[in-house]
Amino acid sequence: MAEHNDLGKWGEDLAADYLQRKGYMILERDWKSGHRDLDIIALDGDVVVFVEVKTRRNRLFGDPVDAVGYQKIRNLQQAANHYVKYRCINRDIRFDIVCITGTAGSETDIEHIEDAF
Repeated sequence: MAEHNDLGKWGEDLAADYLQRKGYMILERDWKSGHRDLDIIALDGDVVVFVEVKTRRNRLFGDPVDAVGYQKIRNLQQAANHYVKYRCINRDIRFDIVCITGTAGSETDIEHIEDAF
C-alpha cells in the first residue's frame, strides 16, 4: 500500500475510534458506491451520519477541510443517496467531516465538524 494510503487508513481508524468514544455507533466503513466511497457511516442517536475523513501530515498546504470542495461534496451526497435507498433508511441524515493532522507516534489534532454541509 502506498504511503499516503497508509496515512489515510490510519486517519480513518483514528476517526472511527474518536467517534465511538463520543457515543457514535459505527455502521459501515469504506462503503463503496461505484467509484465513490463513504469513509464512515455512523449513528448519532437516531441520525445517520456520513463522515468524510481528511488526514494530512501537517498544514503546510492548507487545512484538511479545504480538500472537501464542491465536487467532493456532490460525490458524497450521491453515494449517501445510494446508501439510503440501498439500506431503506428512513431517518434523518447529516454530513460530518473529521480532519486529522499529524502522524502515528506524533502529536495529532482532531477536528470534528458536525453538519458540515
